[in-house]
Amino acid sequence: MAYCRQEGKDRIIFVTREDHETPSNAELVADDPNDPYEEHGLILPNGDINWNCPCLGGMASGPCGEQFKAAFSCFHYSTEDVKGSDCVDQFRAMQECMQKYPDLYPQEEEEKPAGGSEETAVSEAATTKEEEGSS
Repeated sequence: MAYCRQEGKDRIIFVTREDHETPSNAELVADDPNDPYEEHGLILPNGDINWNCPCLGGMASGPCGEQFKAAFSCFHYSTEDVKGSDCVDQFRAMQECMQKYPDLYPQEEEEKPAGGSEETAVSEAATTKEEEGSS
């Protein structure tokens, strides 16, 4: 016999082997478009931005959330031929804000060439020459 327990908004159901041997008589309920727990993607059915989408990784609620929302909204609603080209100021403000919080918004480091930089090569050559001269 099945056992059910409610925990917050979740319902936990434990079933036995016998419960699984009979066909289910569960009825599926149609999705409620007004359900606040209903998952939506980045863009809501009405075309608005879903700021609660997990795909944004919390960017809309961090210390630079307002700047992020302004830049992202500008880009989303941009009608320019080069989409977002009218949003440079908003993205600049967002970037300036993010630079104030390097622990929250780390900068991606540029990859160095496989052979190292030219400056490193010159430095290594000078070191080798000094070592040869002192031997």
